[in-house]
Amino acid sequence: MLKTVKAAAPTNTRGKRRLLFLPVTVQLLLAGSLAALVVMDWMGGIYWTPGRPDELGSAKLAGALLCGIVAVVSPRLGDRALPAVAGVFAVASLCFSAAMHLMLTVGSQALGFAEPAALVWLLLLVARRGKPSWAAVAVPLLLLAIVLRPVSIAVRQTTTIMALFLALVAVTALGVGLGMRLLLVDRRRQAAALKLEQRTEFARDLHDFVAHHVTGIVVQAQGARAIADRRPELVPPALERIEQAGSEALTSMRHMVGMLRGADGEVALTPLAGLGEVRSLVEEFAAVGGARARLELEGTFDDLPVEVTTTAHRVVMEALTNVRKHAHGCTEVRVRVDRSADGVTVRVSDDGQPRHVSRSGFGLKGLAERVGLIGGSVQAGPVTAGGWGVEATLPATGTATRKATTAAVASA
Repeated sequence: MLKTVKAAAPTNTRGKRRLLFLPVTVQLLLAGSLAALVVMDWMGGIYWTPGRPDELGSAKLAGALLCGIVAVVSPRLGDRALPAVAGVFAVASLCFSAAMHLMLTVGSQALGFAEPAALVWLLLLVARRGKPSWAAVAVPLLLLAIVLRPVSIAVRQTTTIMALFLALVAVTALGVGLGMRLLLVDRRRQAAALKLEQRTEFARDLHDFVAHHVTGIVVQAQGARAIADRRPELVPPALERIEQAGSEALTSMRHMVGMLRGADGEVALTPLAGLGEVRSLVEEFAAVGGARARLELEGTFDDLPVEVTTTAHRVVMEALTNVRKHAHGCTEVRVRVDRSADGVTVRVSDDGQPRHVSRSGFGLKGLAERVGLIGGSVQAGPVTAGGWGVEATLPATGTATRKATTAAVASA
């Protein structure tokens, strides 16, 4: 009775935080906009009053300029430094508003745009990428500093409307920053899931190719030792096959290590295979000696998607490797691939007595993951006629495999 093999669910990892480097044109545009707001406030009399000296005029101008400079360089601050600096400037702005409340009487002198605009920009950046524990303190301080500045001297209709307008702008900036933060978190999660899937794919390839060759080397070495005394003329051909299998294993190892290093940054692709490679697998298995192996093909396979034929190749490779490892007294292995209207069925069975198999192996688990990615299923277990069997059902159309792959990526 064959049992369905379940694939282990992948775990997720976190991406690393990075600084935000704006293009030079954007930095120049930000600096120019803040400078234009300073000039507009100057022309509007925010920093000076005609015919009457303003004690805090120079301080207001210096504060607006300093806040603008910090806003321009803020994208290069770290995740902790950014909310810390923004919180310090917010507290300084609140203190300055309290000083204006005590020293000034004309409410219009608090209606500036340069300093609130710089604080709104800092609010946007803190909400976007500030360290959460630090941002939780800096965000309320920035909101208070932005909203309370217009009404710091007097609460009138004009100052109240200005405060409401700045509150709307600040809340909008906060929403945009939080939305961008959530988007970045989702992108990091997807990138981590993709990296994990690539590492899992590499692990499957390493197991499928290298373990297949190494198992062949072990079996051939055992056979050569068994016939060394009785038929020594058969030892050199066996050694040649061992050497060939070792070279193939070494080539596979170098290929996998090259993909893991990824020095050129390109995406490593799984080696492709078709039904011709499946026939070679069966022939190589029979050439090693021991059990006979035969391949039976039923149907047309020319129009199958490459992911289906590659997966079928891996199913046969894993099943034959397990026969070499675990099938005691096996005399015949049967590989059958059937093509129907809606799917492809791959069956590999032997007539041996299965040995005890450790549950910690990765072969069938990795095979179930690979088959599941294209919408198929795998069953493995003892067969009615005796021996062990592996059966995989794969979709036959590219549409089915693309839908399955899309669903797997969406759920990752």
